[in-house]
Amino acid sequence: MIFFTGDTHFADPRVLRIDRRPFPDMASHDAAIVENWNVVVGQDDDIWHLGDFMSVKGGECAALLAKLNGRKHLIVGNNDPGTTTGSDGWHSVQHYAEIREGGHHLILCHYAFRTWNQMGKGSINLHGHSHGRLKLAPRQFDVGVDSQGLKPVSLTEILDSRKRTKGSSAAI
Repeated sequence: MIFFTGDTHFADPRVLRIDRRPFPDMASHDAAIVENWNVVVGQDDDIWHLGDFMSVKGGECAALLAKLNGRKHLIVGNNDPGTTTGSDGWHSVQHYAEIREGGHHLILCHYAFRTWNQMGKGSINLHGHSHGRLKLAPRQFDVGVDSQGLKPVSLTEILDSRKRTKGSSAAI
């Protein structure tokens, strides 16, 4: 199975204040994000992290990656230092990717796009960076933890979440 997440910001205390994540300290935050990840993602699953994985102050990135289930792919975010992007434990690291999943053409980037490849043919843009603050747009989804219950999600869950959004003018 394939999962998506982003903006975990391990060891970055700014998220407690700026994003009002419900944790008293970073140790609690990081432990909960690891637990939520591992409950959802199995060892044989692929997970695409759409940027802003961890702070440079968080210690050894490879040690954290070893605690997390799945084959991990990083789409580089604006807060991903060289110690993160160059770490062992990533199956792939890039700034942008296009993949197919469940019959859908997915455009993956840390940033939300106004337009993207094959947009007129139904492709879907998955992104992070905005921490749930962008207005909903057709076929565009923020997969960051702030928008997804602090856990990774499958494409089915992402698409179903929009269907459940009552009064949304942003169709799938």
